[in-house]
Amino acid sequence: MKKILVLLGPNLNMVGVREKGIYGTETAVSIENQIKEFALNNGFSADIFQSNHEGDLIDKIHSAKDNNYEGVVINAGALTHYSYALRDAIACVKIPFVEVHMSNIHAREEFRHTSVIAPVCAGQIAGFGKNSYFLAINALKDLI
Repeated sequence: MKKILVLLGPNLNMVGVREKGIYGTETAVSIENQIKEFALNNGFSADIFQSNHEGDLIDKIHSAKDNNYEGVVINAGALTHYSYALRDAIACVKIPFVEVHMSNIHAREEFRHTSVIAPVCAGQIAGFGKNSYFLAINALKDLI
């Protein structure tokens, strides 16, 4: 079975608690379980890693190929908009990455409109809530 990695950045552990009007009331754990089930139903084994620390996410990206991941779904949270270190880490690893956002970042505050990781990802999916993750897994299916 093909392995994929789902990376979740800062504050995504608080989904269901924070800004419910934007992110909904469903808990992060519930969504993570649904992601794993959806991946499995689509022929993937999915590991999920969440961290509020940029360096931890970078280390996980660096190890992705060595751990036989064939693709990565990444919701980098706020790091999306300013982390050139995260961008460079993605560029180092020669497997497909799909950038995901639960909210429509282009309809929110102006600072959220720019993604510094988008140029090194295969594509970006934003604005479909938890379904953004499912759409990204379908995209990886085609990319792998």
